[in-house]
Amino acid sequence: MQYIISIVLIVAVGVGGFFWANRPQLVLIHASPPANFPTDSFSHRVFEELLYTFVDSDGNVDYESWHSSAESIARLESYLAAVSLYSPDNAPDRFSTRTEELAYWIYGYNAYVVNSVLANWPIESVTDLKAPIEAIKGLGFFYRLRYRFGSEDFSLLGVETNKIRKRYRDARIHFVLNCASESCPVMRPQLPTGADLEELLAVSATEFVNDPQNVSFDHAHRSVILSTIFKWYESDFLNDLRLHGLPVERGLIDYVASVAPDSMHDDLAMADDYDIEFRDYDWTLNNTAQ
Repeated sequence: MQYIISIVLIVAVGVGGFFWANRPQLVLIHASPPANFPTDSFSHRVFEELLYTFVDSDGNVDYESWHSSAESIARLESYLAAVSLYSPDNAPDRFSTRTEELAYWIYGYNAYVVNSVLANWPIESVTDLKAPIEAIKGLGFFYRLRYRFGSEDFSLLGVETNKIRKRYRDARIHFVLNCASESCPVMRPQLPTGADLEELLAVSATEFVNDPQNVSFDHAHRSVILSTIFKWYESDFLNDLRLHGLPVERGLIDYVASVAPDSMHDDLAMADDYDIEFRDYDWTLNNTAQ
């Protein structure tokens, strides 16, 4: 019995030490919202203008130029000041539709990702921002760092899981959330809200699966090679099919087919009994200098 108690105590101390070492680190924004920020809605205009300035046609970000512009950093912080103050939870009157709410969480997430890269510049990967005990790759960036959304503090993982995935149950969000890495969905400058967000989600899904880096076919070896994103969030993609009454017999292949362009349908039709493989995730920064 004494041996068991000792083991339990050792495990408890180890777990406690892990969580103490990796206790949350809050990232505060010391700025005011943009001038003339609306009083009855939420505007993403400032962030959108910055993205049009620093995102290239391939969806990569010119972090060096952004970091070198004190005015541009200040503008990003002013946008994040608004994200910090107002959210669909504490200021529901500012968000008249569910798609406006969803836009807030997506764009706020992406803006905090950019802000953290700039605040720690230069880095080669978001995985460079490690937790004291880095048990899982990305733990420091996606879990330990906490960001304010409408007076509440969340990790990026918390926002993605609890505010976006659970609330909106739309697997296409995985094609617009940007983690500042080469294997992420591209960063898109346009930030539509309301009904226009539906078009962005549809286009993003189609373009993502149409990129051979995310979906490719090896007919000689009867395999389909998918982005690791499909492995991480497989349940989201399959539940999305079920939610829309679509078949799930081929699993992830059926989801890809549901959003794929016509040009992919012949390949997908041949892939009924193919093995699925997942491409290694490239955590290299989505930097224009790469």
